Amino acid sequence: MPILFLIVFVDLVGFGLIIPLLPFYAERFGASPQLVTALLAVFSLMAMISAPLWGRLSDRIGRRPVLMASMAAAALAYLWLGLASELWMLFAARAFAGICAGNIAAAQAYIADVTPPEKRARGMGMIGAAFGLGFIIGPALGGLVAGNELATADLVSPGVIAAGLSAAAFLGVILLLPESLPTAVRRRPGRGRIAALSSAFRRPLLARLLVVFFLVILAFAGMESTFALWAMRQYGWGPAQIGYVFTYVGLLSAVMQGGLIGPLTRRFGEEWLMQSGFALIALGLLLLPFAGTLPPLITAVTGLAVGMGLMQPSLNSLISRRAGAEEQGEVLGVTQSVGSLSRVLGPIIAGALFEAFGRNSPFLWGALLVGGALLLSWRLPRGAAAAVMPQPGQPQVSAEAPRAGPAE
Repeated sequence: MPILFLIVFVDLVGFGLIIPLLPFYAERFGASPQLVTALLAVFSLMAMISAPLWGRLSDRIGRRPVLMASMAAAALAYLWLGLASELWMLFAARAFAGICAGNIAAAQAYIADVTPPEKRARGMGMIGAAFGLGFIIGPALGGLVAGNELATADLVSPGVIAAGLSAAAFLGVILLLPESLPTAVRRRPGRGRIAALSSAFRRPLLARLLVVFFLVILAFAGMESTFALWAMRQYGWGPAQIGYVFTYVGLLSAVMQGGLIGPLTRRFGEEWLMQSGFALIALGLLLLPFAGTLPPLITAVTGLAVGMGLMQPSLNSLISRRAGAEEQGEVLGVTQSVGSLSRVLGPIIAGALFEAFGRNSPFLWGALLVGGALLLSWRLPRGAAAAVMPQPGQPQVSAEAPRAGPAE
């Protein structure tokens, strides 16, 4: 797993470098707030369509080829983004990156392949820690390279640097990463994307977990897509200051998911950590509209970062443990598709709210969504994570998940 962590981390530094700068790329071409949020949403729209396909493909041919293809495509997409000379090129580059975004589902499935169920949350936390560290180094690097002023910002170099990082991650998979999925466990071609989604939502507990995942990512994506616009108007900030905030969020997230999630899971359980994360995210979103100075802003983003650090690996682990060994890629691909749908709708709705009701409205709307997720998860059965996943070559014994096979 350390090799996988290093590879995913390198790739996500490039991701973290670009994401906070996307509003500045769009505003340079005169985009409205709604177009800015649409630029953030187009990646997720394409990923929503493609993620289950990549997940199923990784169940058939292995995790390594999917990681290689995704990282090579990301390198090309970042280069295209950095060299874009018109607004449509930004949208095209982000759409291409979304179509080929199979790396996270494949990496999560890789972890599910190599970890026992009781250590699954800690393993999923490793991906979250890679995200966190990517959002420590990436935004800081992007802000340093781009500069403080929109009019003079260097927006070419960040794209080129991100492309180089994804290319390095691609080489890392080729040279260092062994395949995790045994040939005997690989799944033969079977059901399509719609059947995979239908199968997931026919399992009551898994369906509830996917719904709460949808709601919280919907809220967080709305906040994330409008935060730079909000901070520009609230404080007059430029790319560097936005980058520093994302760096702080990434640092807290990395500490939570990389170091604390394992001991906390053993002590409190995944369900409790997930619900505590929901509560902190809702509080953070409620505080943001009142952050007229730096101290309340730090308090709000601290709640958001710690809440996501608790929620995300716990929820991903609960979802993974509802899937059999031969369908990890598919179920986690469905999860990524649900998250991508949230990341499509979240920025679009938040952008519309921003224009119609003011800069604070996306945060208040998000707090309501996360409150709804907390209520839905409140009566989650204790021991929801108790399903024991089969080892490679053994039949599935989960009480809820049906046995996979051609009949499905």
